[in-house]
Amino acid sequence: MWAVLAADVVAILVVYSVVDPSRLHAVSGHGLGAGLGRALVQLNFPSVAGIAIPITLLAIDALPRRAWLVGVPAIALCAFIAWPGVLDPNDLDAQWINVVPAIGVGLAVGLTVAAARVAGAAFAPRRSGDRARIVVAAVTILVSLPWIAAEVGWHLPQGVFLTTKLYAEPGQPPTAAVHLGHHHGWTGALLVLSALLLSRVRLESLGLQKVFAALLCLAVAYGTAILLNDFWHEQVVKRGWTSWDIPNALQPGLHGIWAIVLVATGALYALGFARRDADPREAIITA
Repeated sequence: MWAVLAADVVAILVVYSVVDPSRLHAVSGHGLGAGLGRALVQLNFPSVAGIAIPITLLAIDALPRRAWLVGVPAIALCAFIAWPGVLDPNDLDAQWINVVPAIGVGLAVGLTVAAARVAGAAFAPRRSGDRARIVVAAVTILVSLPWIAAEVGWHLPQGVFLTTKLYAEPGQPPTAAVHLGHHHGWTGALLVLSALLLSRVRLESLGLQKVFAALLCLAVAYGTAILLNDFWHEQVVKRGWTSWDIPNALQPGLHGIWAIVLVATGALYALGFARRDADPREAIITA
């Protein structure tokens, strides 16, 4: 999972270094410095710092108890992204405060490397629900195609996947419905994809497994909410088909959309998503 997230950050570094900021979103700088700054900010997004928290728990589960001495700071620093002002979707130029969650991500990566050395690298065995995971992942990637293209500096051609051009007025030049660079919809997609992959893992500690599962349920609910918001806004509202928009859930707060996210999180947990007892076949084998 870290390899996918690293590739995404590298793509952002390159695109934000070479593309004019007027074609991007909420940035103002030019050149390599701007690219490095935007890559730093990307480490503060929930798809990186947020998903680093359950990955840290996964690593700690495989390491000696003293790993908590690094794990607790890693989790606290990554969770700092929820603090107001750390991540402002309307101003994505780097600030010194963005270094704090980035350090947490670095600690999480270090713990992951240490855990891989101890436990070894191996694929989890086949799990109940793998077919459903594949279907959900395929749909998520399909919906994300315009964002994936924008992430690497391209616009999808006219007519491909709901068209990516919006004609505001007759005779006016086309305006891109999907700007170049990163979209929070892709953040949502990465959260969902990461949670689907991590949900196949079973931790040794039952207590950690419950917390791990709850975090993955939150990642799916939260990721789906921001994915749907971005998709609906760009592919429906921007085309003038409706003025009603799905509320943006990117920033946590006392909003109706976050009540829905939390209810969905509880429902997923109750249904057994990512929990150790979610697969009755494994319970039989254990017995």
